[in-house]
Parts: sequence; structure tokens; C-alpha cells
Amino acid sequence: MSSSEVYFKQNVLVEPLFNQWYAWSNLIPPATAAMYIANSHLKIMQSFVTTPEIHIAALSNPEMLGGPYINYDTTKVDGIKELIAKTVETQGPMVEFAEAIKTFETALQTEARGYSLEAFYQRVPEVLKGYVELVYDLSNRPSLRFIEGLLYKSRFYTEASQSIALSNVESDERSFVFSTPRLHDSSCLFLNVPFRYSGLDELFRMKQVAQPYEWIRQMFDLTTEEEEDLFSSFFTAEEPKQCERYKGEGVRIRYFGHACILIESSDVSVLVDPVISYKDASGIERYIHADLPETIDYVLVTHSHQDHIMFETLLQLRHKIKNLIVPRSSGGDRVDPSLKLILSTIGFPSVHELDEMERIEISGGEIVGLPFLGEHADLDIRSKLGYCVKILGRSIVLVADSNNLESSLYRHIHEELGDVDLFFIGMECDGAPMSWLYGPLLTSPLARKNDQSRRFDGSDFQKGMAIVDIIKPREVYVYAMGQEPWLTFLTSIKYTDESRPIVESNKLVDECRRRGLTAERLYLKKEIFLAPIAEPARSQMCFAGAD
Repeated sequence: MSSSEVYFKQNVLVEPLFNQWYAWSNLIPPATAAMYIANSHLKIMQSFVTTPEIHIAALSNPEMLGGPYINYDTTKVDGIKELIAKTVETQGPMVEFAEAIKTFETALQTEARGYSLEAFYQRVPEVLKGYVELVYDLSNRPSLRFIEGLLYKSRFYTEASQSIALSNVESDERSFVFSTPRLHDSSCLFLNVPFRYSGLDELFRMKQVAQPYEWIRQMFDLTTEEEEDLFSSFFTAEEPKQCERYKGEGVRIRYFGHACILIESSDVSVLVDPVISYKDASGIERYIHADLPETIDYVLVTHSHQDHIMFETLLQLRHKIKNLIVPRSSGGDRVDPSLKLILSTIGFPSVHELDEMERIEISGGEIVGLPFLGEHADLDIRSKLGYCVKILGRSIVLVADSNNLESSLYRHIHEELGDVDLFFIGMECDGAPMSWLYGPLLTSPLARKNDQSRRFDGSDFQKGMAIVDIIKPREVYVYAMGQEPWLTFLTSIKYTDESRPIVESNKLVDECRRRGLTAERLYLKKEIFLAPIAEPARSQMCFAGAD
């Protein structure tokens, strides 16, 4: 390709990888990454090498798509063997760290009976020393608190494990990514750069702004002619669609799929849970990266699950984002690592934590962090928030995957917010068992019957309508259902008309319409407009230079 100015194509697949596994929020903090390497990645790969036919047979059943099975045929056994050897060699300290956590936590929980924990510091394994605090809760149950900030400075956080895989997107079809590592092949280019590398921002900015090809090529270490040829195929001289900032008088809301909502006035833009599709040749309508404004004032993340904080999208948007808002974590708990530390460490420059019922002043309104219950299998995870976005006198409430376990919570919230205009709620009311996501973090097994009872489920019809009754919205939208064809690789969900989440959400939509409310289960794309009605009140917190 010549040195003429080019654009980065809209349909280039960008996969962030950790040790060749698809990267998500628990593969960045050293304490959780170590547990997933030792208790998930190595075990899955060893199982595949030993009995690949079991994995192949399991994945022939659509109901098993989200299970711990590698989606390769037997020709990839040698490649997985090589990755096992590489993992053992390069991630040895992480495996040692994970084993030390298991051994010491077991001893602590067995022997610590409410007396002072001071003597136990002498028994902390060397690999953990200085990185943990020993604590009791108020019921005298002992545990480890990790000093996360120090762990990111330690040998256990290695940017060399991070890379970006680029390939051309041909369709929406992608294999489920969380149980299959990415092996090298001729169709994929691996960029061995850390996620914080500023060259990635320049690359992704070229989706909208042309630059000389030679200028961007020199930012990446391409060593072979094959790599050069593949890299050049990701660029085009054709100018993409340019999306201008919304200039209307009121509020425009766009649904980008799943839980991704863009809220705009002429003065401010707010993007919630960014999961953005690529341009696809299938003809299915959707919003893509090119439909986002040049800058995004606020990005809001509701919680740390892979389909709500998606690095694949966030890294491509980093150059656009002025402020990234995340829920505050409990601080040092292995199951609830700090989202602020995760995102700051991988290169996001302006990350802010928000607590329950805290407010941020924005141009023409405010953002309020809302508590929500459920969807976390009864684990003590604090880093989860719904949001109320108030703009030009209008209020939009998004409660993500809230399971309405206690309606009094929403009565208290309603007392603070009043009636709302738009209400967005997820209703994936089956949900996977606790071990599906957090099993690798356990140091002792959970009985199957207990595991099956503790699920990542949202509200059903009855619970969802109870919230509607309390907060009295004018319009109700079911979202975050994972239905879009480009999301199967994240959710492994393939609904039928008889699937319980579809049946329950249909009942909610029908009942809302029967009452005269606008209601819809969102799918693919949607645009909603709200006229301004009043000058909003000022609020309590403001980030300098945010607007």
C-alpha cells in the first residue's frame, strides 16, 4: 500500500488477548488472573489435549456452547500443547500465586477462630507477603484482602501477556470466546503491544480520520512480508460515514444492541455499557462505531460482567472518551476487583468511581448512581450500579440486569428520583450458575445444588412489573437480552419463542401496553426522542473539564 492517506476499515475485528485468551475484566488484576490461569485456562487446555473428542462432541449440542470446551478440531491439538508449554513457562509465577492463595486461605479458614490474626502473618507464603491483609468480617469469618495497587506494580502484572489480534470480519458469526484461546493462523495478525499503548488510539482514530499508511505502519513491529500484507488489508481509501454531534433541541436516545445506549443532547453525550457491532455484509440493520459522535463526554459502566464492560469496544473508543464512570468496588476482595484500577492501568486517562446515590453534574442535568440487587449469584460484589441520566428535565433510568429481590429498594429510589420518563431493564431471568463465571476464584468447591440455586439472573415478569408499578415510567424498554446475532460470541445465548426470558419479557411488554404505556423489547437498533421540559436542578459532584 502506498503512503497516501487511508482509513482503518469499519469491519476489522479487534480482539484484546491475555496470554492468547480473550481478555475481560478478571484477566487484568493479578490476583484474579492468576486464579483463571491455574483453575480454568490450563485445565481446559489439558482436557482438550487429553480428550479432544469430548470437546468436539459437546459443542455439537447448541446448549453446551457456553461450556468449558475448546472450539477446535483435532488438528489444533499440537497448537494447544504449545500454548500449555508457553503458559507453564511464562506464567509460572501466576500459577504459584494461585496455589499459594488456595493453600493459605484454606488454612486460615480452618484455623482462625476469632483470635488475633497477627500470628498468621508469619505463615503467609513468601509469594503473597506484602500483598495481602488478613481480616475478619463482623461474624468472625477470616479472609484475605489484596492490596491491588501494589500488585499492579509487582512481577505478577506483566504487559507482555497482552496483545491485540486483528482480522477481517466477514459476518456476525463468531465462536464463543471465553473457553477457546486464540491460536496463530494466517488470517489473523497479532500485535504484541500492551493495551495501554498509545499507538492503538492512533490506529482506532483512523476509523474516522485518515492518516498516511506509512505513518501508522511504523507504530507497530511488523517483521515479515506476510504481516505487512495482512496489516495493509485493514485499510481503505474510502471515506467512512461521518457522524455529527446531535444538534436537536431535546434528547436523542439510540439503542446500539444489548445494554448499549447512547443518550445525547446538543451539549452532552452519555454512552452506557459500550458493546458496538462491526459493519456487516449481512444487511441486518444496526448502529456501528461510525454512528458514534467524535467525542463522548461520559461512558457509564454498570458492572464488570463481560457483556457490559467489553474491552474489545472500549479500547477502540478510548481516544473518544472524556470521562469513564465505573461503580466503586469493595476494595481488595478477590471477587470484586477495582474497575478504576483495571481501566486506569490499561490506559484510560480519566476514570472516576461513583457510589450508590452519588450524583455527577453534567451539562443540562446530572447522572445518579443507583443501587441494584441480584444477577451476581449472592456474592458480595459492590461494583455494580444502575444509572439515572437526567437531561433537559427528562429522566432515563437504566438498571441493567437488576433482579428485583426487594421492591422496597425501588420505593426508596423513587422517593429520591420521582417518576421517570424512560425505564430500561434486562430480563435474562434464567441465568447461569455461580460457578460458570466465578468458579475459578473459589478455593473450595461449592455443592452442585447450592451452585445451581445461585444464578446470574435478572427480573421475571412479576418482578419487573413491580418496579414499573413503583417508579411509574412513561415508556418501558426491555434490553440487555443478548439477542443480537453479533453477540453470541459473548453470551452463547440463542433464544426460541419458548425461552423463559422471551416469554416473561413478552408478558411485561404486553401488560405495559395494556396499561397505555409505550413498551418494547429492543432488538438490533432503536431511536427515541424526548422534548425538553424544564431547567434541571444542580447536583453535587462535577468533574473539571468534563463538558
